[in-house]
Amino acid sequence: MRMYELLILAVSLSMDAFAVSVCKGLSAGRPRAGHCLLCGAWFGGFQALMPLIGWLLGARFQEAIVSIDHWIAFALLSMIGANMVRGAGGGEELSCSFAPGAMLPLAVATSIDALAVGITFAFLQVEILPAVLSIGTTTFLLSALGVKVGAASGGPLRGRAEIAGGIVLIGMGAKILAEHILLT
Repeated sequence: MRMYELLILAVSLSMDAFAVSVCKGLSAGRPRAGHCLLCGAWFGGFQALMPLIGWLLGARFQEAIVSIDHWIAFALLSMIGANMVRGAGGGEELSCSFAPGAMLPLAVATSIDALAVGITFAFLQVEILPAVLSIGTTTFLLSALGVKVGAASGGPLRGRAEIAGGIVLIGMGAKILAEHILLT
């Protein structure tokens, strides 16, 4: 996977965490720098951890499904992207708490898609360390920024960010499928 593709994927995966961070910024009113860093750490950490776990799982089963791995990657990325688009602007209210009990479920929920992407990384033989560092760092930065953006601008960005991220993931799945079909 080329670096620009990895960056596009990292931004796409970060969109749901960014959207939740915007909402956290809205609910917090006047967030402090610590709130921004906390959101970034929770979301960035889990967005880095989940693809690693997915990659480890995918690597165990790679040989058994190598002939259909591109179809699996396409299906997973398309489903994740479609769910992001469908869930955009759901309008759920978030707690303004930044305590671990409030942040952990959000971090896990926003990173489940990264677990599935990690499985596709194993099938595509992506170097996992640069991938998880890129995804984690990008999510950290966008989530920290999202808290400030939410406090400053309001909620309209949430839905748009999730839709854009979902469309990009669907496009990447289609690209992977097309490359494998054209190369065989």
